[in-house]
Amino acid sequence: MQKLKVNDTVQVLAGKDKGKQGKIKSINFKTNRVVVEGVNVVKKAIKPNQANQQGGIVDMEKAIHISNVALLDPKSGKPTRVKVKQEAGKNVARVASKSKLEIK
Repeated sequence: MQKLKVNDTVQVLAGKDKGKQGKIKSINFKTNRVVVEGVNVVKKAIKPNQANQQGGIVDMEKAIHISNVALLDPKSGKPTRVKVKQEAGKNVARVASKSKLEIK
């Protein structure tokens, strides 16, 4: 069971966007990077193509390292670590370390 999943609300712990919060849009477990809504927004020049006839400069969100984000506690809304609850040797649920509440 993964500690972070798509659509989890996280807070950025380090970097230029430290303190910002957003939902996870995608996760790449091979490179340990996540894309978070509204975080690490950069401008990128796009060539004209079939999908985008105009081309030009576009704002896009780039990935940040997974260690620089923390899941928000469902009770307090503050960053917390995540534990994995086990029953009979199987991973059952994710639990917030601070409040001991299950994360949906």
